[in-house]
Amino acid sequence: MEYHILPVTPFAQNCTVWICPQSRAAAVIDPGGEAGRIRALLDEQQARVEAILLTHGHLDHVGAASELARQLGVPIHGPHVEDAFLLQALPQQAEMFGFPPAQAFTPDHWLAEGERIRFGQQQVEVLHCPGHTPGHVVFYHREAQLAQVGDVLFKGSIGRTDFPRGNHTKLLASIRDKLLPLGAAVRFIPGHGPMSTLGHEAAHNPYLVQ
Repeated sequence: MEYHILPVTPFAQNCTVWICPQSRAAAVIDPGGEAGRIRALLDEQQARVEAILLTHGHLDHVGAASELARQLGVPIHGPHVEDAFLLQALPQQAEMFGFPPAQAFTPDHWLAEGERIRFGQQQVEVLHCPGHTPGHVVFYHREAQLAQVGDVLFKGSIGRTDFPRGNHTKLLASIRDKLLPLGAAVRFIPGHGPMSTLGHEAAHNPYLVQ
């Protein structure tokens, strides 16, 4: 499975395009802003978007979702319904962080643990991983051993839990019970910063090594 990472917004959030190499069907994950740059990447890769996927409801991950969905005529999937309060608070988030004005929206489909999303010949599994936000989800492509983990886990760090309804205990449980069992070889794309593997973080991440 082909993927392209495009950092967007002043927070350098990793918007990612996953592409089925056989069909060029694609999913855009966490389009946090800069819709024009995302569209340019899609054109460059000759990708045909079938869905927009959201890991959680923070503005830097969803800011361009509505605009792209309208432009491309595709549905928005995710996050989990527990993040509805964040999507409804997008105007306040934009004002707080100095982003362009943002409108509240409701996705076409809330996601739940165990669901499957298909585009082209690819299948992505949904893991509900609360902690950073209560409705955070992770997208896992089993065949490629690749996960998009949003702000749950980073190279050398973990997600913040000091935002509304964050929970440090639940975050650690999500990492230990949902992510690490996927296997040490699994590569992951975090919401910000460089990629890593679950094995490397299990062995070296100071927040996970006891």
